[in-house]
Amino acid sequence: MTDNAQSAETTNIILLRGAALWILVALVLAWCLVSLKMEAPLMLAIFPGKFSRVLQAHIDFLLMSALLLGFYGTRIPLVWPVRWAMVIGAFTNSSLFVLQAAFPILDGAPAEGWGPALFGVYLKASIVTTTLGFAGACLTVLRFRPKPSRLDV
Repeated sequence: MTDNAQSAETTNIILLRGAALWILVALVLAWCLVSLKMEAPLMLAIFPGKFSRVLQAHIDFLLMSALLLGFYGTRIPLVWPVRWAMVIGAFTNSSLFVLQAAFPILDGAPAEGWGPALFGVYLKASIVTTTLGFAGACLTVLRFRPKPSRLDV
């Protein structure tokens, strides 16, 4: 293994760990979906909102995990703010759907009160964090120039 690949694996390990955590969350949400379909009273109490929002959260956690794994797999070293923004943004972006399922007031037209206002701040912070992380990773990949190996000479 080259030094560049080894350094990328150790620096980007947060992407792998984040993906593993968000896949676990997606698994929990899958069981929540099964329980909702079976009309389990506890799940109906936790998620009184739309079934579709729980499904969206489940799918989004899986998609974000796939993106994190994809960038980890490139073995291109990313700077720490980009790595952390990707992992945090992957969680916050997906968790927006969970919040909408748990608190139906957040799903739809903007409502009055501190809860919806706080959700609005969280939503905007999530969009900014996710965009900075994944855009930063994309720009890093586009600018990446691999070091020539001894075989290329």
